[in-house]
Amino acid sequence: NKPVFTLYDGVLNAYETFIGRVTLLNNDILYGKASLNLTSIRESDNGWYECKVIFPNRVPNKRNNGTWFHISVLGGTLLRIPPVNQTVLEGDPAFFHCVVQNPETMFVEWYKDNVSLLEYYDLAHRSMMGPDGSLTINPTQMSDLGFFTCEVRNSANDTQSASAYLNVQYKAKVVYAPKEVYIPFGESAVLNCHFRSNPPLKNLRWEKDGFLFDPYNVQGVFYNRNGSLQFDKVDDSHAGRYSCTPYNDLGTDGPSPIINVIVQRPPFFTIKPKLVYVTKMGGTVQMHCDARDRDGYHIPQITWIKKDGSLLPYGRFSVNGGNITIEDIVESDRGIYGCQATNEAATVTADAEIMIENVSPRAPYNLTGNSTDTSITIRWAPGYIRQYLEYIIWYRLAEAPEWRTLKVNDKHVLEATITNLQPAREYEFMVLCQDNYGDGMFSKAFRYFTKPTEFEQPENGLQDALLQFSQIGSPRNFYVRKEQDNFVARWEPPELGLDQLRFYILRWWIEPQHKLHGSAETSETHYILEQLDEDEMYTIQVFALSTTNYTSGSNEYELYVYPYRRVKVMTVSGVLILLFCLAVISTLLYMKRKRIRQLREAENMKI
Repeated sequence: NKPVFTLYDGVLNAYETFIGRVTLLNNDILYGKASLNLTSIRESDNGWYECKVIFPNRVPNKRNNGTWFHISVLGGTLLRIPPVNQTVLEGDPAFFHCVVQNPETMFVEWYKDNVSLLEYYDLAHRSMMGPDGSLTINPTQMSDLGFFTCEVRNSANDTQSASAYLNVQYKAKVVYAPKEVYIPFGESAVLNCHFRSNPPLKNLRWEKDGFLFDPYNVQGVFYNRNGSLQFDKVDDSHAGRYSCTPYNDLGTDGPSPIINVIVQRPPFFTIKPKLVYVTKMGGTVQMHCDARDRDGYHIPQITWIKKDGSLLPYGRFSVNGGNITIEDIVESDRGIYGCQATNEAATVTADAEIMIENVSPRAPYNLTGNSTDTSITIRWAPGYIRQYLEYIIWYRLAEAPEWRTLKVNDKHVLEATITNLQPAREYEFMVLCQDNYGDGMFSKAFRYFTKPTEFEQPENGLQDALLQFSQIGSPRNFYVRKEQDNFVARWEPPELGLDQLRFYILRWWIEPQHKLHGSAETSETHYILEQLDEDEMYTIQVFALSTTNYTSGSNEYELYVYPYRRVKVMTVSGVLILLFCLAVISTLLYMKRKRIRQLREAENMKI
């Protein structure tokens, strides 16, 4: 009768080989208050176990019977003693058992978090494996925390593995502290204390200029959950020399180096560009901009950007100080530009729009959606921000030939909800914008599913913008390559909601008409495109379709299919024409030489 553990007054004591392997179950209502969890099973655990209840303060002190359980250990052919979870202090050694049945004929390899221990250069140099396969780590570091697995293999290539967790505890310590931090005057700001702690953090102490800094006694300053300081509205009194000291149950490793907090005024514009610049195709536009720091001692960095995310026209723009000049204006140059002034505190932006006479607005872009079982809400980004833009939504069932339209009455609204739709069906949308010059271009076609009737919205109150992204992520790293004689599209699965994936939808459009040319469904992460015409430019995209009929699209990939057959035919035709020309020239030269010879023979006969 070898004791396993005792429980008295809430204290659990394990004995001999059971140390570190026994814990009480949390669900005592279902299993009982003294129910035991035994981990890292060994062959020696095989046998009968008895649960005895003893009453030390009454007579009789125990009951007449106990509850018996039997454990049958199966499969212990290679590993005799597996590793057990360990909790050590940083710097102390850690030891994991991995005793094999026959060390002479068996090979042991260790892994950390499913990666071979040999690939951890520093950890491998602090580790030593004993002759029986057991592992010693000396000294331990906080980065050693994780799962360690020993894998045993015999000469017949049979394997057996077991894992244990190493919990490395240490005093709370600061791992990084910047020398200077700039916070913007009049704005909110956060001062972080970058620390590591195991056990978890219990207290965080801040000092300012050598004195205790208690946010509870300072108006407008608060503690965040992670211990950082939150300044509601920065003023000059918040500047100073700060340091933080984290504490846990083991204590602290000391305060951080001094963090010099500087209150910086955001820059302000001394010259702003005009709101609108009207020009003609081929013209030149010069936009002026300048800014200063409010203290007058610094000049902020001034840059120009195009607000739709595209690059400034290569080779046709120049920047002189804060002024930008764009020459040889083309249609793609129109849009919203931003002059950005940046200092250590903040970035401020002044916008300006370039408009081209007699050119309609650019198409809306970046269409997204959200749906119920009978409606779909479409959102988009405007091609250009104008006060007199209007939008019309064109929509239809994906397989239907006829389009319907819905006009957006509010010119400032960039979304529309289409109702009275059929559940669990795919719809196609395009957004058309209009201005004083007439209709612009349609957006790219966008497809979206309504949800099935039985779908229920979550009850956690998330906003639509968050809800749509909580269903499934986008396929990643999408590209198309020519492999042998075929074009093959490849991608990686989405990181979010992979368990909700139904299948992938691959679509390709002919540009610049953006006409849907083909569509395919697959459950693989690759697809062979066999229906591409030569000498055409394609836009290709893959969508992940969830079980709730939500689609999320990957990046778009543009592919030009080179006219291989046409070039081959032209090459063969060119060779044949060249041979024909050479044959004609040779024939003419032969006939000319023959004629000259005949004339010479006739002259000789006359003589």
